[in-house]
Amino acid sequence: MASMLFRTIQTHPFLLYPTTLLRRNNAVLYCTLKSAHTQTAAQEEQQKPPQIKGSPQTRQAKTKTLDKISKDYETIIGIETHVQLSTLTKAFCSCPYNYGTQPNTSICPICMGLPGALPVLNSKVIEFAVKLGLALNCKLSLNSKFDRKQYFYPDLPKGYQISQFDIPIATGGYLDVDLPVEFGGGHRRFGVTRVDLNRAGVPLLEIVSEPDMRTGLEAAEYAAELQRLVRYLGVSNGNMQEGSLRCDVNVSIRPVGQLKFGTKVEIKNLNSFSSINRAIDFEIARQALLHSQGEDDQIVQETRLWEEGSQKTVTMRKKEGLADYRYFPEPDIPEVILMKEYVDSIQSSLPELPEMKRRRYEKMGLSMQDVLFLANDINVAQFFDATIANGADVKLAANWIMGDIAAYMKNEKLTINDIELTPEELAELIASIKSATISGKIGKEILFELMAKGGTVNGIIKEKNLVQIVDPSEIEKMVDKVLSENPKQLEQYRGGKTKLQGFFAGQVMKISKGKANPGLLNKILLEKLNAKC
Repeated sequence: MASMLFRTIQTHPFLLYPTTLLRRNNAVLYCTLKSAHTQTAAQEEQQKPPQIKGSPQTRQAKTKTLDKISKDYETIIGIETHVQLSTLTKAFCSCPYNYGTQPNTSICPICMGLPGALPVLNSKVIEFAVKLGLALNCKLSLNSKFDRKQYFYPDLPKGYQISQFDIPIATGGYLDVDLPVEFGGGHRRFGVTRVDLNRAGVPLLEIVSEPDMRTGLEAAEYAAELQRLVRYLGVSNGNMQEGSLRCDVNVSIRPVGQLKFGTKVEIKNLNSFSSINRAIDFEIARQALLHSQGEDDQIVQETRLWEEGSQKTVTMRKKEGLADYRYFPEPDIPEVILMKEYVDSIQSSLPELPEMKRRRYEKMGLSMQDVLFLANDINVAQFFDATIANGADVKLAANWIMGDIAAYMKNEKLTINDIELTPEELAELIASIKSATISGKIGKEILFELMAKGGTVNGIIKEKNLVQIVDPSEIEKMVDKVLSENPKQLEQYRGGKTKLQGFFAGQVMKISKGKANPGLLNKILLEKLNAKC
């Protein structure tokens, strides 16, 4: 069955879409990215690494230690990122996979590797791998194959993973990352080495970077950009708390000027960007201390775990080498042949990716801080794009989304898809304030009602009679009333306490129920306050 199916796929590439015949279970795809370093004026980001924990003295001492290490040693960092794909079923069988299901409720003879049970590749796995390979600027291998990797693990009853070894599906790409503004900004380009789909049937995509990173911050930002990318593509939810995206970090150091790499240590299963940053910083300091004490032979190739409570890495197991895995071609799955038409159709379907979106926002005149916030979440970016598509001023739309809307979502623990406000109504609100139909103060009140209850800007304005007062004579009457009712404050103002202007303006706004045009109000108020008696 499997052999016949893949012969058909070679002739009819459109069959590389999900059908009832195609199942998933295990696969491995590789994407090799070459090293390239560039610095630009680009800056970024939302995913802020944590501050060094402990007392101010502890933080200061750690900072000095890391500064000294950076002068004496060069750190080499690479990351293996495991991305669980958002497929309805596993990689090589029809068993569903849903996070949090009861143990052993979604398994079959194929998952368990029972005799006579043959895997059948789920086409969606290939589609997602091709999509990610293209997004990572890779050159695709039109012919690739699967291999068995002998790997004994409690949740792997077959005793091997189905992966790709020597013929990866994609090579020669890169990932561009903008570093956070608060850490100096800058643009970096990191290489990626391969992508695997493995485990006991659950489709995982393993993205292996080139050893291009030099600090914990760079590694954390690289991982954050990968999460952003898979979410933009829709190939994974990227939720680290669910294990949908996990990182294994390889760290080594060498004295500055030495060409030979130091001994590589792997830190396993880091599931937050802050953990990546702190685990790397600790491991750099640990290895540097051993070097400085002449005990660098104590640094051995091993797998370590990050203990969040003690804030340190600890030994898990000695690291296996390639010989331990005993790779050989997977006999039950034919080679995968990609047709050019199939690849072209996926290429044309790719969305605007984070890097492209950030550059487009920059060209609109937005600051890098604005760019990084808006492009960080695809749903926020889509809301912003829809708002300006409805005619809203670019900077004003960004300010509303990053300010009051973001604050409301944070306080209410909502996403932008959860609020009742629509992009069309935000654009209408901005237009109503710009045209002086309503004041900015009234605009905020309308905004919060729209976010909580929905509705339309014009409907709320009409219902509550919120149209801004722009008649000078009407505002003048209110100013005269406030001045006559506050003679003491008027005398103090004219005696030199000019800050009382705000008090008078506030009283007029109170009388007008916030509807007085602020510019007109201040103009009339100043004329009255400074008039000679």
